[in-house]
Amino acid sequence: MPELYELSVAEAAAQIREGTLSPVALAESLLARIDALDSNLQAWVTVDREAVLLAARQREADVQRGEPLGPIHGVPVGLKDIFYTAGMLTACGSKVYADFVPDFDATSVAKIKAAGGIILGKAVTTEFATSDPSPTRNPWNLEHTPGGSSSGSSAAVAARMVPAALGSQTGGSTCRPAAYNGIVGLKPTYGRISRYGVAPVSWSLDHVGILTRTVADAALMLTVLSGEDDNDPGSLRQAVPDFSGQMAEYDRPPRIGLVRQYYQEYSTPEIWAHTESVANQLASAGADIVELPLPDSFAVVHSFQRIVMNVECAAFHEANHRVRAADYGPRIRAGMEMGMIMPTTAYHKAQRLRRQFRADMSELVAKADVVMTPAIPAPAPRDLNTTGDAAFQVPWTAAGLPTVVVSTGLSELGMPMAVQFGGPWAQEGRVLGAAQWCERIAGLNEMPTTVRT
Repeated sequence: MPELYELSVAEAAAQIREGTLSPVALAESLLARIDALDSNLQAWVTVDREAVLLAARQREADVQRGEPLGPIHGVPVGLKDIFYTAGMLTACGSKVYADFVPDFDATSVAKIKAAGGIILGKAVTTEFATSDPSPTRNPWNLEHTPGGSSSGSSAAVAARMVPAALGSQTGGSTCRPAAYNGIVGLKPTYGRISRYGVAPVSWSLDHVGILTRTVADAALMLTVLSGEDDNDPGSLRQAVPDFSGQMAEYDRPPRIGLVRQYYQEYSTPEIWAHTESVANQLASAGADIVELPLPDSFAVVHSFQRIVMNVECAAFHEANHRVRAADYGPRIRAGMEMGMIMPTTAYHKAQRLRRQFRADMSELVAKADVVMTPAIPAPAPRDLNTTGDAAFQVPWTAAGLPTVVVSTGLSELGMPMAVQFGGPWAQEGRVLGAAQWCERIAGLNEMPTTVRT
């Protein structure tokens, strides 16, 4: 029988609704797991045990009174430490915000609470969700990076310290650490989840991301978090679709567009061989695999994404930079200072190129049910001074199209490998359905080496 900390979001929520699982017992199990592991992993910044247990007792009382229960009632969720949470320190991994305590909840945090979820704590982030590494370690091997910027969120989910956590993605900050840590990462369509109350990197690129251990849990969390928000001008102005219905339609052998161009050349031989092996497994199970060429506009996507990110990051931090430049880490400071001197014409050209690229990628994904690539060029590096390479996520983030990472194996050194599925604008259910089908065929279902019990 699995330990309580091993339960998925869906499993825990179902057992709580049935009255066979106590929210208090679940919270206590996860807190004990954090106590046992986090001195090595360093995934958490803030865990308010008294507040967590108080919320768990309240959720348990709701069940006992027979009150209506939300879809994740009594289930703890972790937050990357850039999500504003009323009364809770939100330091963004930075000296600049070291004492910042918001007086309101981010929209996503409010939605978790409204759905019955419990905020377990704040997970470590790289500084302001950029490139300066955090202290978090990879639970598969403590000498390897967990990736970033959602480093603590990913490591905590992989180590079974929390069943789900929120991250963010401006380049590859949700899906890359998901791949490095052997879990599921979902970057929805741009604007699907409100960014209100999330410290920004780049308002036209930022996405709220979801980190779980199963595709079904990612879909459940997406249902909880999605929706239009007047406080976020970039939020999607459309009704939230029936993701479960879309998933059911595409949870079958799909037509998969495999992208060899660029991805094979940029991958290590081990990663590309693994990607082809997964494609062969899926083909043997009934998938129709076709190769798709990339659009010409792909050639400049990494360049224009960097320009847009640096300029918009500089705009947010300019006032603090004037008086506290020395308090920023070297990589975020270099990026914002580059943004400060970037000509306006270059920024507008980058945005025009991005619009063309989004149109081209939309044409590409229309040629198959989903598009598949490797999720990472190489397994997590044995280097704690890096967050890894986001090259395989940047195109999808720049286009704003939904992607899901599914972990599918281990390298010769025992580090996770993964594939990435992308799909059309606002069609998360399609991508999740295909990813869930792949998960059953080829998914990695192992606990990280350093945390096995």
